[in-house]
Amino acid sequence: MRVALVHDYLNQYGGAERVLEALHELFPAAPVYTSIFDPATMPVTYQQWDIRTSFMQRLPAWRTQFRRYVALYPTAFERFDLSNYDLIISSSSAFAKGVIPRPGALHICYCHTPMRFAWRTGDYVAREQINGFQAKLLPFLLNYLRIWDTVSANRVDLFVANSREVAGRIARYYRRPAIVIPPPVDLPPYEPRPPAEFYLAGGRLIPYKRLELVIEAFNRLRLPLKIFGDGRDRSRLERMAGPNIEFLGWVDEATRLDLFARCRAFIFPGEEDFGITPLEVLAVGRPVIAYAAGGALETLIEGVTGRFFYQPTAAALAAAVALSRTDPVDSLALRRHAERFSRERFLAAMRAFIDEALAAQRAGQLATFEQSLLGQGTVKV
Repeated sequence: MRVALVHDYLNQYGGAERVLEALHELFPAAPVYTSIFDPATMPVTYQQWDIRTSFMQRLPAWRTQFRRYVALYPTAFERFDLSNYDLIISSSSAFAKGVIPRPGALHICYCHTPMRFAWRTGDYVAREQINGFQAKLLPFLLNYLRIWDTVSANRVDLFVANSREVAGRIARYYRRPAIVIPPPVDLPPYEPRPPAEFYLAGGRLIPYKRLELVIEAFNRLRLPLKIFGDGRDRSRLERMAGPNIEFLGWVDEATRLDLFARCRAFIFPGEEDFGITPLEVLAVGRPVIAYAAGGALETLIEGVTGRFFYQPTAAALAAAVALSRTDPVDSLALRRHAERFSRERFLAAMRAFIDEALAAQRAGQLATFEQSLLGQGTVKV
């Protein structure tokens, strides 16, 4: 069976790319089709893969101006020739699902979310701080993208969602059912350590992560906070921060895990579609204080994995941190909770789903199989 993998873009490393890595582990000989690939921003192992890029790789200043080319991504993916493949698995939060399979091929989309900037435009504009002429032009562009996004969803035979939240969006925008298979979490060795006094936040420092809430809260609390990671929002966040807040910049994996293991708690202020980092923190035995929305409501449990705060404000976060300081922490219970989302369970669930889908296709019952996904909810992994 000839298999192809498709991914939106390979120019930043996050949860979606970890899903792609797991899919590549299932099908190591499969080529990866993507719009652009920047080796400097990705793990070195990617350079050993068969990665096939679009014409966008040859555009001027594509590394820094890739967002300005947003109208070209649909064409980039539609121009890929996938006529030689029997199974196509797209890993998509935007454009990758828009490839055109040959008749008779099976296309399964692992959907991280329907195109966020097209369907949740108000949030996107506010978080990305888009204004002026760009803000006036954006509605016309997004109208085109919404139409394309809806049409291209019909090229997908089966949807897999990373959370019930995303499955609900797939039903709302595409009118399609989806099975939920949570993304894989790479669990480090369990070696619990006494916590230090500092709190931890970080990742990609970009507007929608809402790290300004953490800075405002800890400016009030005057408790030590470390922020790891880098991104275009870093300079703004640094200007907001008081002397009790330390920016660490990019850190390697060993340092990141060491920070997880030693922090008093990890602060997770954004509304994510799933959110892998909190589970990595739980895996080393430390609790999480998270905003009660999105995927966090499916992976974290109030009073078990830490605390929620229920309003996206610095005051609500500060109150949750203050209350948490007397909470008992059962490190082993946190680890066992994280193990429910391990990479091994993801691989087993995806393999089983793909095998069932192929069997249904061979039997001419793919439409019936898709309808059977209604009401199934989350695959027990």
